[in-house]
Amino acid sequence: MKRFFIAAAAALLLIIPGCNGKKNTVPEQHPHWTYNTVIYEVNTRQFSPEGTFKGVEAQLPRLKDLGVDILWFMPIYEIGEVERKGTLGSYYAISDYTKVNPEFGTMEDFEALLGKAHQMGFKVILDWVANQTAPDNVWMTTKPADFYERDAEGNAIYEYDWTDTRSLNYENEAVWWAQDECMRFWLEKGVDGFRCDAAAEVPAKFWKGILPKMKADYPEMFLLAEAENTELIDPKETFDASYAWKLHHLMNDIAQGKKTAADLKTYIAEDDAEFGKTNFRMMFTSNHDENSWSGSEFERMGDAANAMAVLCFTLPKGQPLIYTGQEVGVTRRIEFFEKDPVTDWSANKYTEFFKSLVKFRHDNAKVLAPGEQGAPIQYIENDNPNVFAFSRGEGKDKVVVIVNLSSEPASTVIKLDGKYYSAFGGQEYSPKAESFELGAWQYCLMSKKK
Repeated sequence: MKRFFIAAAAALLLIIPGCNGKKNTVPEQHPHWTYNTVIYEVNTRQFSPEGTFKGVEAQLPRLKDLGVDILWFMPIYEIGEVERKGTLGSYYAISDYTKVNPEFGTMEDFEALLGKAHQMGFKVILDWVANQTAPDNVWMTTKPADFYERDAEGNAIYEYDWTDTRSLNYENEAVWWAQDECMRFWLEKGVDGFRCDAAAEVPAKFWKGILPKMKADYPEMFLLAEAENTELIDPKETFDASYAWKLHHLMNDIAQGKKTAADLKTYIAEDDAEFGKTNFRMMFTSNHDENSWSGSEFERMGDAANAMAVLCFTLPKGQPLIYTGQEVGVTRRIEFFEKDPVTDWSANKYTEFFKSLVKFRHDNAKVLAPGEQGAPIQYIENDNPNVFAFSRGEGKDKVVVIVNLSSEPASTVIKLDGKYYSAFGGQEYSPKAESFELGAWQYCLMSKKK
């Protein structure tokens, strides 16, 4: 029996596959352009030494080379000054939904960035913060008192430790239409949708009240909910995608030795039963919240970080995310309320890793598509409980993923159903190449097409 050893130094695997030639007869439930997309979260403040729209625009060619498709901008709006946290304040304490944060530049600067991004083929979505505003939001003085939730003394209140915010009152439907008007302001400028912050913190009836008409008016709009709530998920009426928070926390636990490959199989079955096959599930190893408050992916996942990213790019229904700095291996917690820019964007092994994953994703679009268009998961039986192995697709349009979900080397025998090709150098795997030796947290991606 021929044996293939996958050394730690050769962990990055890029497949050179082709797209599924068969026409998918399942009706599309989401805008067509959304199915073959990787999201990149832009932290404008920390994206360049200048921390401006122009600083982001200058790096669009680098992001194009990375291969990402959707640029999700953290809130770009004017930030409140009353009870501001830190020196610069939180993006999520907004004083005016229709003005840009002068820290980032002017409205004209944003419009130029938007135009350039579209010209280069990117889609752009904005972070929308419906749950709360800054204490000095313009609505505090221009709208009735019942626009905000108030205590018995009439003071506008806030949730949790969000002392730099005040909660909007969604029992007042006038709030709904004020939000609707502001969202449309940006849609008219040409943005392609929204990532909606803390979407489950506001009543579902609000989203169900404004989004159907908005989607009818802007049928190509994409909506991502920062929520894991099935009540909000309906691609024709409300949200296209939701956060796979449970998966994220499970991956952290697996990386820390608290959970196993068996738990991942259980999760996939439960998620399928709960969310069905239509919803996109945004999968990630990091984002602005996780990085700043829980630690970078390296702090939480250690040497398993890349293996978990592989899962985010290949599991069913998944729509993967890359956060600012991940593509160059930023290991620190990026400051939230202060200037703390990423200053070295030099390409390195992490850049090549994510470029490989994005290309693999694009090249296998009809197999790995999120939602109802993607191929189902088929587990590959093997004799090692730490090895998570599966395929997606059929015939000549098929990918195989093998991941060692443990901190110990793993040996397993897997019978392949034909000739496969992996990344760098086009290494060939044949039906007789059944034995795989994987180092800690190592993985193998392969496709039938060279």
